[in-house]
Amino acid sequence: MIKKLLRLSSLLFIVVVQLSVAQTPNQDRISGIFAGLSFNQFARMIESKSDYKLFFKPADVDTLTININAYESPIEDILDEVFTSTGLFYAIDNEKRIFISKGSALDMRLPANFFAVQKEEKDLNLLANSQQETEDRTFAKNRLWEIGNRSASPRETDAILEGKIISAESEEPIIGALIYTTGQNAKSISDEFGNYSITLPKGRHTLIFQNFGAYQEQRQVNLLGDGQLNVEMDDNIISLTEVTVTSEKSANIERPEMGLASITVQSLKKLPAVLGEVDVLRAILTLPGVKTVGEASAGFNVRGGAADQNLILFNGATIYNPTHLFGLFSAFNPDMVESVDLYKAGVPVQFGGRLSSVLDIKSKYGSTEEIKGGGGIGLMTSRLYLEGPISDKTTFAVGGRSTYSNWLFGFLDEDSEFRDSRASFHDLNLNMKHQINENNEVTISTYWSKDSFRFDKDTVFNYQNRNISATWTHYFSDRLEGKFHLGHDQYTFDIQSQQDPLNAFTFGFGMDQSSWKNHFTYDLNDKHQLNFGMNAIYYNLNPGKQVPQGSESILLNERVTRENALETSFFLGDDYEFNPKLMFSYGLRYVIYNYLGPNTVNEYPANSIKTEDTKTGETTYASGDLINTYQGPEVRFSARYALDNFTSIKAGYNSMRQHLHMLTNTSAIAPTDTWKLSDPHLAPQMGQQWAIGFFKNYQSNIIETSIEVYYRKMKNLVDFRSGASLILNDNIEQDVLNTQGKAYGVELMAKKTEGKLNGWVSYTYSRSLLMTNPDELGEKVNRGKLYPSNFDQPHDIMLAGNFEFTKRINTSVNANYSTGRPITLPIAKFYYNGSERVFYSDRNDYRIPDYFRVDLSFNIEGNHKVKKLAHASWSLGVYNLLGRANPYSVYFSPENGTIQGYKLSIFARPIPFITYNFKF
Repeated sequence: MIKKLLRLSSLLFIVVVQLSVAQTPNQDRISGIFAGLSFNQFARMIESKSDYKLFFKPADVDTLTININAYESPIEDILDEVFTSTGLFYAIDNEKRIFISKGSALDMRLPANFFAVQKEEKDLNLLANSQQETEDRTFAKNRLWEIGNRSASPRETDAILEGKIISAESEEPIIGALIYTTGQNAKSISDEFGNYSITLPKGRHTLIFQNFGAYQEQRQVNLLGDGQLNVEMDDNIISLTEVTVTSEKSANIERPEMGLASITVQSLKKLPAVLGEVDVLRAILTLPGVKTVGEASAGFNVRGGAADQNLILFNGATIYNPTHLFGLFSAFNPDMVESVDLYKAGVPVQFGGRLSSVLDIKSKYGSTEEIKGGGGIGLMTSRLYLEGPISDKTTFAVGGRSTYSNWLFGFLDEDSEFRDSRASFHDLNLNMKHQINENNEVTISTYWSKDSFRFDKDTVFNYQNRNISATWTHYFSDRLEGKFHLGHDQYTFDIQSQQDPLNAFTFGFGMDQSSWKNHFTYDLNDKHQLNFGMNAIYYNLNPGKQVPQGSESILLNERVTRENALETSFFLGDDYEFNPKLMFSYGLRYVIYNYLGPNTVNEYPANSIKTEDTKTGETTYASGDLINTYQGPEVRFSARYALDNFTSIKAGYNSMRQHLHMLTNTSAIAPTDTWKLSDPHLAPQMGQQWAIGFFKNYQSNIIETSIEVYYRKMKNLVDFRSGASLILNDNIEQDVLNTQGKAYGVELMAKKTEGKLNGWVSYTYSRSLLMTNPDELGEKVNRGKLYPSNFDQPHDIMLAGNFEFTKRINTSVNANYSTGRPITLPIAKFYYNGSERVFYSDRNDYRIPDYFRVDLSFNIEGNHKVKKLAHASWSLGVYNLLGRANPYSVYFSPENGTIQGYKLSIFARPIPFITYNFKF
């Protein structure tokens, strides 16, 4: 009996000891192999293996590399080994939060006045001044903030917490920041104004604020009732050549939208790009599903669409030609860019007017703290920008670029027709922002760019973008915000040729559009956010005019009739979080397009070919007369289902309309391309897209992977009859073919966002096919069969990688392979009526050789002294490292009775670059 009691006592003792150990804080046993990890990776592994949460300043631990093994080890033993001889210390509180500090461990005892009670009539504001000391910022993160009124009704178990998230550096709103709590499923994402709203049970919470490109923030709150909490996030720059394409951590899993890529512009400030210039457009070309037809090609193609099917916005203004210098540089000064979003699918309901994508670029409006600036001096371009306050409520930002690139043509082949060409460009941005009061803000944005180049000592081309806009933002309440935008956009080009006095001329084209946009955002509750408003655009288009130059010119004055139209749209959308796993974004946009006089419209018999012989008459309309109307709905829908915190499935559908058509017989945007409005004979382009995707993150969101599949249908596309005349043609409907098309593809991407080695690799398989509308009378391309579009490139592989040798030196490599684009070839010759004729293959039945290019660059930062006149860095590298002669075009010329083929390459040699960058 005594032995049984002793055995029972011993067993109870062991159980009690085990229970006491299990309940003692900071005694979790952890096992794992932590080999070659950054501290960030190490911290995430600790958090995934235990209930501990680590808080630290990334700059304090960015040089640590962890190499330890642990087996059933207490957390204290692991941290002691990690921080030995590092000058770093740790402290652990009762809630298993580990605080890493430099110099000494934090005192975890609560200071006096630790609890801060929010007054009922005032919102809690945590926007820290940029001059605030580190200790104050740390205190703000770790203190407990009481939100709401203690006298709130006890019957209400939940409370709504709202606030605004801004960048500590630029004081601009942070879009798409993720807000969540530990121990709860509640989550929220900040909107385009930086505002968020989250519903939580009353009581204690730890709020986490995350956004890629910014350091994570946390706030300890005791939620007593509804209230407001505003947070400021510090920038965290992550390096990668040209630009880092990212989204906030886990946002690729959380967001319902597919095909959305955000670009962290903080990465652009220090790093070089191809030819020494950071470039937003080249950055998006590294994304799956985004292509260009080759070297020196302006514009880009998204998911099988033409280059004119992309809406490019700069502070809400439309940019018609987004490149400089044959497509080598984008039209956007990288020092002025604040944020970049590309929508390949799931286009928000407030955007419309194009079939394929929306590229939404926003620029800086200036720091409120001090005057600062920067720039760069390279072998081809120089740039400069300046920003700062004008007064307590008014800021400005101005930036400009110029080039001296004529030496570049010396790198072209001796027999290249471009070798004797000359080119230059300039651009200028000027933005201002005025804070009228806490509920009203006004911004003014201006943009101007001009390109000029001379082709082979003969023809001179000039084109310009001019944009000016003003936006008034008004906060009606904590839940309702409105933006009112008024803008005017202009794109013009002219061509001058005077080498032959008998045929000397100037040809000009111009597009003017004035726009008015209203956009309202209403936070209905923590599950619904409504977007609604209206847009109106008035088009005034000069299709072209020709003026003879000089007294000897035999050419005539010619002008195509101007065109006018008014496009109005109304939209309503809802972002709906059904539950933490299932989220929807859906909406409806209704578009009304009115084609207006003055104009003269040709008349043709029904169901007949439109030719000069079949024209039966004309109808003339006076100024302001309504000629015809097109109208219809556009549907937007996307959904996300989260399988777990690191995996989600998404699906989406959207329909789009486009009332502008680019008249071109080239595969890329060219300075000679003109635009045409939809009219009684030319219906608006229409398209639909279906897409589904699988998204999976690994290693606590350090590695992101995705696969997306899409299918698109398009109709009322414009192709051209053989021998069509696109310039100075008042009867363009006689030379166009109504075409329908389809595009489909699969996009794969794997991306590593952190560590000394980071970057991404992507592969796209896609097809873009066209077919003359079966109802079209007369000529049909390829006898009415499907044929590849000019930009059909089935295979595309992109690799972008960056390796940091030290915090001051890194190297980057970009490599791109793609299938050659389609081409039509002469395959035979014959004689007809005594003259030699050429017989061509089916349209786009052949391809030019495949494209492959590798670029290499190094970036060397200056020293890290805080107090110095300017912070400098050097960017150097080689464009087209392998010197591959990638074909821009293949053409044919008769020689000695035979037709000889030639391949034209723009940059067939390696081109070195070096740029000195500075900021102050």
